[in-house]
Amino acid sequence: MNGFLGRVTTPFTFGLFAVSAISGLALFFHLGSNLFHSMHEWLSLLLLVPFFVHVWRNWGAMKGYFRRGSMIVPLALSLVAAAAFAIPAAMQGKTGSPRAAVMLMTQTPLDNLAPVLKTTPDALRANLLQRGYKVASTADTLASVAAASGAPAIKLLVEVMPSR
Repeated sequence: MNGFLGRVTTPFTFGLFAVSAISGLALFFHLGSNLFHSMHEWLSLLLLVPFFVHVWRNWGAMKGYFRRGSMIVPLALSLVAAAAFAIPAAMQGKTGSPRAAVMLMTQTPLDNLAPVLKTTPDALRANLLQRGYKVASTADTLASVAAASGAPAIKLLVEVMPSR
């Protein structure tokens, strides 16, 4: 096993790092995000395996870096760089997922949804009725209107969204 690990650890580290670097650059420049997002996350996680094997196999040299102090500055700078991104993001508080916001909008009564859509509850109800949907009252939700009308709730939301 030791001979096998010695032969494949560095090539796997190189190959997975190359994939991680290329997919990371593509994500940074918003090129084919749908192609690279999962690839980048999963293969970067997989990169940890040969990385840790490499550290394990070279632990004597790693201890030397710590003894000489030459590991301290790079690690400290790496932590400072990470903190420069993490701290401002943590200060912003929680941000919700757009998918959750859309689902919440479909579960909100028309009375409460109308102001968000820059209309009145009665105008929103009339809009839905005009489109052929079954709306009993402005207390209904888009989800209940959609269920009664045999349509997906997201379709109703898209139809009643104001145009830009």
